[in-house]
Amino acid sequence: MPSVLLRRLLSATAVAAVSALALSACSGTDAASSSDGEIVWAIEGANLSAGHMDPQTSQLDVSAMVQRSVLDSLVFQEADGSFSPWLAESWDIEDEGATYVFYLREGVTFHDGRAFDAAAVKANFDRIADPATASAQAASMLGGELYAGTDVVDERTVRVRFAEPYAPFLQAASTALLGFYSPAVLESSADQLKAGGPDVTVGTGPFALTSYTPDQEIVYTRNDDYAWGPHGGAAPEVETLRVQILPEASVRLGVLSSGEADVVTNLPPNLVDQVPADVTVEALEYPGLPYSLYLNEKYGVFADQLVRQAFSRAIDVNTAVEEIFFGQFPRAWSILGATTPGYDAGLEGSWPFDPAAANALLDQAGWTERDAEGFRTKDGQRLSARWIAWTPVPDDRAALANAIQSDLRAVGFDLQREVLEPGAYNEQYGPKTFDLTDWGFSGVDPDLLRSHLATDGFQNASQVSDPAVDALLQQGARTTDAEARADAYGQVQRWNADHVAIVPLYSPALITAVRPDVSGLTFDLYGRPLFATATRG
Repeated sequence: MPSVLLRRLLSATAVAAVSALALSACSGTDAASSSDGEIVWAIEGANLSAGHMDPQTSQLDVSAMVQRSVLDSLVFQEADGSFSPWLAESWDIEDEGATYVFYLREGVTFHDGRAFDAAAVKANFDRIADPATASAQAASMLGGELYAGTDVVDERTVRVRFAEPYAPFLQAASTALLGFYSPAVLESSADQLKAGGPDVTVGTGPFALTSYTPDQEIVYTRNDDYAWGPHGGAAPEVETLRVQILPEASVRLGVLSSGEADVVTNLPPNLVDQVPADVTVEALEYPGLPYSLYLNEKYGVFADQLVRQAFSRAIDVNTAVEEIFFGQFPRAWSILGATTPGYDAGLEGSWPFDPAAANALLDQAGWTERDAEGFRTKDGQRLSARWIAWTPVPDDRAALANAIQSDLRAVGFDLQREVLEPGAYNEQYGPKTFDLTDWGFSGVDPDLLRSHLATDGFQNASQVSDPAVDALLQQGARTTDAEARADAYGQVQRWNADHVAIVPLYSPALITAVRPDVSGLTFDLYGRPLFATATRG
């Protein structure tokens, strides 16, 4: 039976490397070889067809994961958190981090034959920043209101300006969310990018998207002209990367076992022991915000901090996570995962399962009566909350939800859960007519907390509005001093531990299984497989 290797990709050394800003970088040497062949990659991918084929507008991890093969970035982030050249050969950081000047690589072309240049950088960044694009995560990573514009200095030089120093920009510029489409596509087909497809999803990457059947498969074909990957990377070894979209985990396991797929991602821990013995399995822990519950403090019972605190102490997180995820995913103690720069390890063990404390807090909040079903009441109202969840829900998360509901019932708290299709979910998420919801959010820079806890954060499901928290998040984003950033994000984590806007549950990992005839596969810091150097045979 294969064992899962849970790897934490960012070390303590990398924390400083990610937080600090490098002032320049230089290019590597080129290398090239290619051979025919095909790799079949099976993914979950259920929501790609619902307008999530464009990482510049989608915040789903799967969008960036699959389109990384098409969309290159200005810089590449190494495993230690440092940055290396990619489409930019070098860069300078000026004005204490408010201005970034990139010197672009020569000879880079898009799949449509057009040249990559400074004008292409400006066209993409301005598109992301344009409110009409409705880009949430990518626009936030581009600095949001701090983004002041991109200037074409000359064909090979581009200047990106911010209203104030913006420390997370290099990390953001290394992601597919700030990757580059052909300006010709942006001019003619920008409205089609969410749907994606050949002649629409056009980048400079090692593969070109040549066929797309929604909810079935995406076919990427080798870019034979590719010669500008990180570390001098050349054209891919394999001719075709065929992505099979298989929402059911058992089906993904089946195609892996039968040899119909060479690489499978999103395997749940309970299926790992069924993976063939000669298959390599790696679980790469996501950096970012752990899988969490977001308590809406502007709607219903969670307006009371005592109720929020009781809710968090009533859940036996340790037992549920250990049993449901087979010990493979660590229980989370903070709103930053342990692999994320700025993680406050001092919070570990600070809010253990304590039903007695939960009961005392609920008594203090005035929920002292009980109805015929044993649920707490106050002024004739039952202590109840409604949890909305986005479909599809994996079996393990459904089991976790059942365990949470059972724990809360034991202290007299009625938790009702609704699993909704995306359209129905958004009808409630938009006006915030729910009590709580759930997700995990991957990200290497702790600035991701800004989108979740700032007053104007695009993912502020808890509806937090606290000037002190806003100030700390601004401090973290706008200072280039590593210690000052760590202090700001540490204060935000400790604030949440008391305020309980977000209840972190566990740090997920992307479990990937690779058949023995595939070699050269690498992973980014989010645990997503990269196929540019992979071979099969």
